[in-house]
Formats: sequence, structure tokens, C-alpha cells
Amino acid sequence: MVANLFEGIPDTLPEERFEELVKGNSVTVERIVSRGHASPESGWYDQPRHEWVLVLQGRGVVAFEEGEEVTLGPGDHLLILAHRRHRVAWTEPDEATVWLAVHYE
Repeated sequence: MVANLFEGIPDTLPEERFEELVKGNSVTVERIVSRGHASPESGWYDQPRHEWVLVLQGRGVVAFEEGEEVTLGPGDHLLILAHRRHRVAWTEPDEATVWLAVHYE
């Protein structure tokens, strides 16, 4: 079955959209679509698996609990190790930011 990562993106997104594309025993691949979304100020992701993220379109900033911030644009990718507390601090408000995320052990 052929699909396109840029299809089906609505013009308005009241919430960030997470879509599981593939799931196996130790890996999950998802598309995340943001448009001006950020994680709650008080909330940190603390995931049990590693996460590799790639920005396909748009821009975003990933902040880490220890103070580091990483800005990502099209083609930029980042490895977030398991249990490294992080959040999305900012995404482009005027266009969809499309992330490809791979969660693995």
C-alpha cells in the first residue's frame, strides 16, 4: 500500500497530531504534525525507549530538562536517548511541521 507523509494534513490543528505508521516488537514509527504547538510548560516527556526524530517540513525546537535547546528544520534529525526528559518548546505557527519519529529499544 502506497501512502504519502504529506497527505491528509488539515489546515487547522486544534491539537498536535500523532499517527502510528508502523509498529513491530521493538520499534514504532509515527508521523507527528504540529502547527504552532508546544508541550505544556510543566510537562516533560520521559520515554522508556530511544527516539530518533526527523523534521521533514517546517521548524521546531526541542528543549531538554537540563537547559539545552535544539532547533530543527527540514532534513535535521536528532537522537533523544531513553529517559532524557524533553519537550517541544516551539513549532512553526504558519505552516505544518511534519516530524517522522522512530521509537526503539
